[in-house]
Amino acid sequence: MASDAVGWRLDRALAAAVPTLSRERVKALISSGAVTSPTGAVVRDPATKAVIGEYAIAVPEPRPAHNEAQDIALEIVFEDDHLLVVDKPAGMVVHPAAGNLDGTLVNALLHHCAGRLSGIGGVARPGIVHRIDKDTSGLLVVAKTDRAHEGLAAQFAKHDIHRLYLAVVSGMPIPPAGKVDAALARSSADRKKMAVVIPPRVKPGGHMSQVLASSETPGRGKRAVTHYRTIRPLKGGALVECRLETGRTHQVRVHMAHIGHALVGDPVYGRTAPMHREVLRTLGFARQALHAAQLGFIHPVSKENLSFKSALPSDIEELLAALTV
Repeated sequence: MASDAVGWRLDRALAAAVPTLSRERVKALISSGAVTSPTGAVVRDPATKAVIGEYAIAVPEPRPAHNEAQDIALEIVFEDDHLLVVDKPAGMVVHPAAGNLDGTLVNALLHHCAGRLSGIGGVARPGIVHRIDKDTSGLLVVAKTDRAHEGLAAQFAKHDIHRLYLAVVSGMPIPPAGKVDAALARSSADRKKMAVVIPPRVKPGGHMSQVLASSETPGRGKRAVTHYRTIRPLKGGALVECRLETGRTHQVRVHMAHIGHALVGDPVYGRTAPMHREVLRTLGFARQALHAAQLGFIHPVSKENLSFKSALPSDIEELLAALTV
């Protein structure tokens, strides 16, 4: 251990000495007994003060993921040694799960990133730090190294990631722009659904309004904030942009539905308006009209400010054309 790190917490000192390992990874290794001190004693407390001398770290080989690597085409808009940004098509599941064991983004990434995957948690898998629903299209970032994974996760936790969605909603939002501040939790009636858990309160605020949706399920939930703005009116609806301050499961879908403007085509949180049924049937549009259009963050390694945009996919463009006033 270098003399200038003596007295530091051991996890901090080792992470500084071995930049290929994140501090969280070092902390886990220490706790698992994989680090020995200069005296040869096993150290298990990450808060132990570092002493001068040579520490040994036994980094286990990553366990192979149980998911199968599959050669599936991906639209990659950015990639370097630490991370990549993918423009996911609607219909692709992010994580393998019951009913979707293959053909997922993880399967595709296992093939694309073969031999260059994050070993975080001891499992050789792509570092999925956030996800978007199967039937939502658009941008998401994937970490390829532990350092990138931890850095991105920290930005998500601090709500420092810029995420903007475009949605086609039913009805015209009034006011045309606002802030939905409503905690979300699993619905007590259906565990596959999310629901808001805050009692109703509306606070006017000039051009903008703060909308707190009414309660659907007991419990405190996790705070969720969506800023929305109407872009243009449509037949029986509107094109709206939704900027996420937080990122909860189904956040845009639940928030917009709960203020009375469910996403067109949403089979879970909305009911298709009669005037939209024929349009959806004719177009064969069978998903929620939601697209992750913008993604921005600070590169966790280079510290560069990165920003990406994704054009609306053809199916939503066709829907907009059919609903144009």
